[in-house]
Amino acid sequence: MKSGEIGSPDVAFDFADVKVPNTAFKRVVRDLEFDVAELAIVTFLLARAHGKPLALLPAVVTARFQHPLLVYNAARAPLTPGDLAGRRVGLRSYSVTTAAWVRGILADDFGVRSEDVSWVAFEEPHVAEYHDPPNVERAPAGKEMIAMLLAGEIDATIVGERPSDPRLKTVIPDPMAAADAWHRRTGALQVNHILVIKESLAEICARAAGEVLRLFAESKRAAGLPVPGMLDMNPIGREANRRNLEVAIDCVYRQGMIPQRFEPEELYA
Repeated sequence: MKSGEIGSPDVAFDFADVKVPNTAFKRVVRDLEFDVAELAIVTFLLARAHGKPLALLPAVVTARFQHPLLVYNAARAPLTPGDLAGRRVGLRSYSVTTAAWVRGILADDFGVRSEDVSWVAFEEPHVAEYHDPPNVERAPAGKEMIAMLLAGEIDATIVGERPSDPRLKTVIPDPMAAADAWHRRTGALQVNHILVIKESLAEICARAAGEVLRLFAESKRAAGLPVPGMLDMNPIGREANRRNLEVAIDCVYRQGMIPQRFEPEELYA
């Protein structure tokens, strides 16, 4: 789409110069700067709960299973999920999507409640109106999460990418087997980023939403996705994403982050 290889006679794009999508999420939900955007699913649900005029387009940009992203310093004592109650765990922000999924996994699969852990956040929420629960503290200014982990100032961290540092090991043993079991039990993907559109644009030009979805689907096919025999991590369409959204909404609701279980249909443009 950005190269112009795939285009539309009805919709033209003015692409913002954003190198890393999550660096623009505040601009999406606070300033409503973009007509169409990639947005983390938890950030979207919090924005919707606080009345932001954004709607979903049923196209998953990124999804993954988060089980390998909770890590600890193996140079210290071994750490398992059951050891986390009463411990200090770092995360970029309490409301980031990866952290919400990890907390849901800990609660559902290991019996570790979010309120039993002391969370150390390094950033504020993207949605300004959202307030972290009382068991979240802000890391001291200038501190870096992995450095605090290696120094023993926090016991574990939720990272954005699986680290290459051999000192860092996964808290969840055999995380890929755990992810496979989670997927088979829930029938869902753990969605990270999805497409959103301004409600005002969808109302003024209903065709725009459909064209964005069509172009996204064409781009996906041009990229050779899904790979034959592999799980489709970029599902497009309402039915293809119904279960994914139901599970994501339930995860966020049960953590007390949104006041109601939205129905997927009420979130769409």
